[in-house]
Order: sequence, then C-alpha cells, then structure tokens
Amino acid sequence: MSGLEDKENVVSPVQDSFVAGLRDGVPIGLGYFSVSITFGMMAVAGGLPVWAALAISMTNVTSAGQFAGLTLIFGGGSLFETALTQLVINLRYALMGLSLSQKLHTSVRLVDRLLFSFMLTDEVFAVTSGQRGEVGRHYLYGVMVAPYFGWALGTLTGAVASRLLPQAVRAALSIAIYGMFIAIVVPVAKKNRAVLCVAALAALLSCAVTYLPGLRNISSGFAIILCTVLAAAAGAYFAPVSDGMETEAAS
Repeated sequence: MSGLEDKENVVSPVQDSFVAGLRDGVPIGLGYFSVSITFGMMAVAGGLPVWAALAISMTNVTSAGQFAGLTLIFGGGSLFETALTQLVINLRYALMGLSLSQKLHTSVRLVDRLLFSFMLTDEVFAVTSGQRGEVGRHYLYGVMVAPYFGWALGTLTGAVASRLLPQAVRAALSIAIYGMFIAIVVPVAKKNRAVLCVAALAALLSCAVTYLPGLRNISSGFAIILCTVLAAAAGAYFAPVSDGMETEAAS
C-alpha cells in the first residue's frame, strides 16, 4: 500500500524546456505554413499589397478570423462589422485561455501570459494543455516560435507567388482554403452527428442570406455573424456536451 500512496503523492513534473517547446511547435508551424500560403495569395489577388498581407498575419495569427476579415475588406464591410465578426469567431480563444491558465506554473509572469495569449491557437492550446504537469514560460516561448514564423513566412510566400504565378494557377490554388475547411470538418462530422448537423445548418443559413429576398440585402459581415451564432446556438441547445463527455475528451 505504501508504494501506491507514494505514487499518488508524486508531484507532477514542470515542463519548462525551450527546446521541448520548439520541438512540439515545429509540426504546427509546418501546417501553418501551407495554410497561410493560401491566405497570402487571396489577399494579394484581392488587391492588398504584399506588405499589408504580411502585416495582417504577423499581427493576428488567426486563420478563420483572417479569411473572414478578407471577405469583409473586399466586400466593403464596416469597422463595426469587422470587429463584431472577429469577436464571434475568436471568442473560443478566451475560453482556451481560461482553461490553460490553470495549468501554468507560478514562474509564468503577466507579461508572459499576454505574449502567449497572442499565439494561443487551437493547435498550440492542444499541444500545451496535453503536457504532463504544469507548464513553464520557457516552454511557452519555445512552442510559439515555429507556428508564428510558419504563419508569417507562408503568408509572404503566397503573397509573392500571387504576383509571379499565371492567373490560371492562382485561380486553381485559390480553392485550397475550401479544401482545408472540408478536411477539418468532414472527419469530425463523420464521428459526431451533431457536428454534421451544425455544419449543414450553417450552410443552409448561408444560402438563405445569399439568395432569399429580404435576407440577401444583409451585409456580408452580419451574414457571417448571423450564421455562426444561430448554428452554434442550435447545436448547443439540441446537442449539449455532457460533463461525462467533456471529461472523456480531456483525458
């Protein structure tokens, strides 16, 4: 019995290695590089200069938010629509931050938390929260490096390539973002019927605000907000996640 008690009393290790964080962040950075190429190409193809596309990626680092922002910019959306759209799309990061804050070591200062919150993406959250024990600030800085530069360099590559490649090639590559979203949604939707229904409802709502009289006059910014909020609210109401499922997913 004493051996079992000793195991239970063992304090979880603190992951505070910059090298370990850098190693864990490299696969994320490679993935971000490939996705952000499409963003850079779409931004420049829509009329933004290369430097502006790069500046957006270096000051945001949010794939869905940036692509939605491009839609609003090119569609003439107002600043209020843009701000509200970004709030709705990126609100999940606030919840991730609250969850991850419970895992941070006491050595993580306020300035470290602020800098890490800038780079808190879905993948970075998953990798960091999956570490055993608490996480120190050196690991946080290590895991931030590759995703940040991968996203920025991919945007720069796509923006420059958009100026050099023929129009036919640019048009073909412009559909890559749709392939990325399909690749994200389909595997989860195949396992979870609720996700499939929410995605289908969002698609139907998007078609409604695009083609139905009276609704098609809604601006693109508020159309995105309306579809997102209604589909998410319907999913939360009709298919709520139970505490048991949350615990199972966390484990």
